[in-house]
Amino acid sequence: MALLAVSGTGTEVGKTVTTAAVAALARAAGRRVAAVKPAQTGLAPGQDGDLAEVCRLAGPVTVRELARYPEPLAPDTAARRAGLPTVPLPAAADALRILEAEHDLVLCEGAGGLLARFDEQGWTLADLARELGIRVLVVAAPGLGTLNATALTTEALDRRGIRCAGVVIGSWPARPDLAMRCNLHDLPRMSGAPLAGVLPADMAALDRAAFLRAARTGLGPALGGEFDADAFTARHAP
Repeated sequence: MALLAVSGTGTEVGKTVTTAAVAALARAAGRRVAAVKPAQTGLAPGQDGDLAEVCRLAGPVTVRELARYPEPLAPDTAARRAGLPTVPLPAAADALRILEAEHDLVLCEGAGGLLARFDEQGWTLADLARELGIRVLVVAAPGLGTLNATALTTEALDRRGIRCAGVVIGSWPARPDLAMRCNLHDLPRMSGAPLAGVLPADMAALDRAAFLRAARTGLGPALGGEFDADAFTARHAP
């Protein structure tokens, strides 16, 4: 797994924390890690973005942000409104290939959901994953409505012949409600993908050592952790 794309089922689902958690585990295993953001939106030049958060939580990794736009919109829309150039698909693919040659793991964090558009031609993270032949890790919300959003995302991957690396619940609260607890059982069944991890909602507030411990217990073996989906689901089953 030298290249891995990380997509949310939408915005604010824990995508950056999940990216940082995978990076932290890889670094702890002695792997050379890079993280790429094809487009960062909603921030002015000089402000810390998602990649700075990955470094703060996971430790030093190579980072590459390909474009930045000031308004919190889909990249294509944000670029058009700002009068700034978009990132073509070949340029994004080349950036990942260059980093892959010098790193053991390259993580590519998308913008919002899987089919958010990056340029005028309409390429998406799904197109980038298909171009490079890489898997996509899907980060989902825990509560009501997530079954539909996650199933639509994994169906879109399947229709394009892209492998799903699993589903991670990116922000699990201390007191999950009934829908959240039921979703632990239903997400794998609805999405057709394994539950690859469940990360606590307050994880971004932890120091780096505690963050690594939470990543190890919250992500499954395929991502370098020790999370047991069956045991977690049984423990929280309604």
